[in-house]
Amino acid sequence: MPADYHTHTPLCRHAEGEPEAFVDAALAAGVTEYGISDHAPVLPEPFDDWRMDDAEFPDYLAWIERARRHAGDRLPIRTGLECDWLPGCEGWIEALAARSDWDYLIGSVHYLGDWDFDNPKWLGRWQHEDLDTLWGRYWKTYAEMAESGLFDILGHPDLIKKFAHRPDGDLDRFYEPAIERIAASGCAIELNTAGRHKPCAEAYPAPRFLELARQAGIPLVISSDAHAPAEVARDFPEAIGIAKAAGYTETLLFEKRLRTTEAL
Repeated sequence: MPADYHTHTPLCRHAEGEPEAFVDAALAAGVTEYGISDHAPVLPEPFDDWRMDDAEFPDYLAWIERARRHAGDRLPIRTGLECDWLPGCEGWIEALAARSDWDYLIGSVHYLGDWDFDNPKWLGRWQHEDLDTLWGRYWKTYAEMAESGLFDILGHPDLIKKFAHRPDGDLDRFYEPAIERIAASGCAIELNTAGRHKPCAEAYPAPRFLELARQAGIPLVISSDAHAPAEVARDFPEAIGIAKAAGYTETLLFEKRLRTTEAL
């Protein structure tokens, strides 16, 4: 199985499981590598209730070290972080990047303004939003994140569809400008299987986006976004089929922010 680089720890307050259990699940799934990439702290605190506090950062690195000790020479454990792309965040991301010898950093868009739009707590807000405007704003923000050059992997590309709210018509009008900018940035995207278990009932991104991304030469990783050991590498056989249908023949491996390829 491909490496699974997008996984979480209980420090984010919405995941569960000990590092040993995650490693055992990764071994059982047969992934090439297991990477840990919990939600990075954001200042000023408290920022929200679904990420580690800055004071817990040493606990995060200790959690990863526990996983590494348990894995031994049976499985490479990669050190990552999922960082939110927010207005004016560049200096903070650079500071986080200097805190450890990371294998990769994931950039994600969870916020539009003060709204963490993928949070079920705020579902009622969707009825007041114009979907064309919202999607346009999301993809513009996503492309800006890619162009920052701060990240190795761009997380769940069309997370904006999580609750199955999509504008009418051909969505290529949103995809194509973003893909052009992502391709120019050199960033990889992920095929994130967690969307299959959300209201959208589809991996992130949609097959059409993935097809266009492949045509543009954007590299790929496959991720589970696991928040529990049982979710590690979840739906990876299906995801491999989706990736191949889009034309992908390989995924990426990361070590110390350098990439190599692995055949699907």
